[in-house]
Amino acid sequence: MGTGLLIGNWATSLYSCHVQLSSARSPTSGLLVGLIVTLAAVIAYSWYISRQVDGLRELQNNLADRNRKDSFQLLRVQNELNSLALAMRDMLDNDEPYPLTAWSPQFQRMRTDLDDAIRQEEQYAAGSRTAEQQEYLGSRLSQFWDAADRIFALAREGQDKEARAQIRLSLQARQAALSTAVARLLVQNNESEEQAGARIKEIYDRVQRQVYLFLTATLAAILFTSFYVIRSNLRLFARVGTLAEQRSDLAQKLISTQESTLRYISRELHDEFGQILTAMGLMLGRARNQLPEDSKIREELLEVREIAQTTLDKVRSLSQALHPVMLDEVGLEATLDWYLPTLRKQSEINLSYEKIGTPFRVDGRSAIHVYRVVQEALNNVIRHSGTKEAWLRLYFQVDSLRVEVEDHGSGFVPQPAKPGIGLVAIRERAELLGGKVEFLQLPSGGTLVRLTVPRET
Repeated sequence: MGTGLLIGNWATSLYSCHVQLSSARSPTSGLLVGLIVTLAAVIAYSWYISRQVDGLRELQNNLADRNRKDSFQLLRVQNELNSLALAMRDMLDNDEPYPLTAWSPQFQRMRTDLDDAIRQEEQYAAGSRTAEQQEYLGSRLSQFWDAADRIFALAREGQDKEARAQIRLSLQARQAALSTAVARLLVQNNESEEQAGARIKEIYDRVQRQVYLFLTATLAAILFTSFYVIRSNLRLFARVGTLAEQRSDLAQKLISTQESTLRYISRELHDEFGQILTAMGLMLGRARNQLPEDSKIREELLEVREIAQTTLDKVRSLSQALHPVMLDEVGLEATLDWYLPTLRKQSEINLSYEKIGTPFRVDGRSAIHVYRVVQEALNNVIRHSGTKEAWLRLYFQVDSLRVEVEDHGSGFVPQPAKPGIGLVAIRERAELLGGKVEFLQLPSGGTLVRLTVPRET
């Protein structure tokens, strides 16, 4: 009853630790919230940057590029107007023996070039000027060509003097007005380009600031999330460590309780039942001796006595299997000398047994735990290795005992889904003795179980 109560208390302790671990707040929800916020921030910032880039591209396409192309056409117009001014100066100088009508083809060529330049310039400047500004240059140019046509008409009528006077009074003034208007438009375009450059720089600066702010916020979010994960993991690992320690304590106490229970049952079987069966055999022998030689009951009593002796042998074998009394009486070495031949007969395994070093007595707590490890390791060889050959070696060292169980079978194949309780028990027994156990996969195939425990003084 006391043992059951003790196990119940340990189970309650383990369950309470499990409940505490299960009820602990998981960091998953916080991480999901952080992930959602981060993704939302990235999406919003990407949308913002896209809008800024689109606005910048539109500004460059609709203003900066158009201004440059418009300025190019205005410079083309200005160049043609300068050519007209030079032509009119030559017409007024009258240094060459050509009539004024000879200049008409040159004027027609320049008119064609000017009309083409004005038409293209109006296309590029359509979005940045009012309708009145758009019509001003075209109307002034039309007036100039009307005046030029009248002058060439006068020249064809032989009125060169009157035609030159009109050039001097009207045509040159109109050309100067056109040049001034074109120069003003060029200045306006230059100012627009400067404003566009300033706006582009402002957009770049704003985007740069937003990038820095976003990177700072993202870094802060990453640091916060990292600290949160680290803190949560530390708390979680601390709880897992506590649970592992309690599980290990529970396993070791259960092993100790199991050994105490098996020792108690073994002694009860060996002492109580053994004495009872021995007494029964003696009593049956005395009763048989008191009967006549020709009595049939004498044979039956002999048969019952043999049954009692067989039962006694089985009880003693069971007692030895539960807890070898030899461990308490003669120690580990002698118990293994008795156990290994029995195992060979029962399993038909070819078991090599070797002792290295100067033997010393191993008994008490160390003896039972080392014996159980050897027993479990050899049982694993018989059940799982697929081989009928194994090696057991005891290394008696100065300050420790090393036990090795080796086989050349299928090797150690871990099964994480269904871990064997035997391997767990081996580890816990090694910890109970303050030693260590290793499960090694041999290069040639097979498994080596190595247990090292300190020597008890």
